[in-house]
Amino acid sequence: MSLRDEDRIKLRAFIKKLEKVRGRHTELVSVYIPKGYSLNKILDHLYQEQGTAENIKSTTTRKNVIDALERMIQHLKLFKETPPNGLAVFSGNISEVEGRPDIEVFSIEPPEPITTRIYRCDKQFVLDPLKEMLKEEESYGLVAVDKREATIGVLKGKTVVPLARLKSAVPGKTRAGGQCLFKDTMIMLPDGKEVLITNLQVGEEVMSIDLNTKRRKKGIITDYWNVRKQEYLVIRIGKRILKCSKDHIIFVSQNGKLLEIPAEKLRKGMKIILIQNGRRTERAIDSIEEVQGVVDLIDISVSTSCFFANGILVHNSAQRFERVREGLTKDFYREIGDKMKEIFYDKPIKGIIIGGPGPTKQEFLEKAGLPENLKEKIVAVKDISYTDEFGLQELLEKSQDVLAREEIAEEKRIMNKFLSLLSKKPDMVAYGEKEVIKHLKAGAVEQLLLSDTIDEEEIEKLMEIAEQMGTKLKVISTETREGVQLRELGGYGAILRYRIE
Repeated sequence: MSLRDEDRIKLRAFIKKLEKVRGRHTELVSVYIPKGYSLNKILDHLYQEQGTAENIKSTTTRKNVIDALERMIQHLKLFKETPPNGLAVFSGNISEVEGRPDIEVFSIEPPEPITTRIYRCDKQFVLDPLKEMLKEEESYGLVAVDKREATIGVLKGKTVVPLARLKSAVPGKTRAGGQCLFKDTMIMLPDGKEVLITNLQVGEEVMSIDLNTKRRKKGIITDYWNVRKQEYLVIRIGKRILKCSKDHIIFVSQNGKLLEIPAEKLRKGMKIILIQNGRRTERAIDSIEEVQGVVDLIDISVSTSCFFANGILVHNSAQRFERVREGLTKDFYREIGDKMKEIFYDKPIKGIIIGGPGPTKQEFLEKAGLPENLKEKIVAVKDISYTDEFGLQELLEKSQDVLAREEIAEEKRIMNKFLSLLSKKPDMVAYGEKEVIKHLKAGAVEQLLLSDTIDEEEIEKLMEIAEQMGTKLKVISTETREGVQLRELGGYGAILRYRIE
């Protein structure tokens, strides 16, 4: 999650203080207690370590380690239970004068949860887990989604952490059933030209007819599948040949009506509708041959329910499969939405970035049923190719422009408020070191603004005062125009709680 400036400054100061401590031997004790971990187990472990320390050969080192463990044990007994984010405790001899020990104990309840248990005696305190928390300055939700799967993760600093992987029950584009055609089938376009079925894509137009008026009209390809079959039929009508699955629906003309007949039910002599020399006509079937053998075919769905394959009018793919697929897709999108609510709802993330191939991501946003507070957090929707953990990385790479803008958006918002008040209500702000500190100590400051050019030790001192006064603190980067303006105003700014005469 995103650290508050106050938490970051406090943690940085704590780390800085402990970094200066150096032991003469491996006598500095570091203990990290994960959130939810039993304090009693930690105490039992420390008692055991005291017993083990009795075996240390050096009298001085042995005494310092045992005393450091005792001070830590007594300190931990002040806690009734492990704090919500865990606890980091450090104890040891900090004296710079040899032979005059000064055993001190330090502890911090970190702003981020501790997830790893650590016990170590060394010449310096183990501070890397705390330093890592400083790197995780911003947190964004990442969702890579399509109809087959979804991966949800979080971006912490520059690290992508996958949190959930979901698989759908939606049938893929390859299926056993369905009405399908050979890959060398030519499909007629609205202008009368023909193209291979393998060269078509969803969204393209094809020649069709209105099944009521029998007039030509345009149809749009709405879906496209690869299909594997164990057998197929070869239908010959004059010089025309149509190779298709046995369940493909063919239009037959009978007494002025169009009948929809599965290919396996066709018989020699039945009249088929086709396009010949640019005109619609009828021709009788010359022969039908059944062929055994595994073959890969193509199945398409068209908005008008019919199209011309090798000049022959054939029916659209089975609509039931498409409806079932759409229903399962909607259910899957809602499952993803529920998991997002579980992970992100009421969490202090800066924003959510959605990624997916083609129109899938927009379809997901329309059907997932996300609550308003999550919709409001969506800062970008990106086109990506993958939806597994690689998809999260791809989403991160394609979102650098968004993250750069979002990182400075909050600073710009606060600074714009400050500059607006400075222009319109100057008695509601203060700037300059002396003025700001005076109002801060008087408890009149609502929001303290400090340029990142100010010395860290000075920022730490002001943070302590701000905490006492209940004042919010924000360190402003000079990478923005507004940040440069604050620096030029002396580096100190304040939005006040009330007017100052």
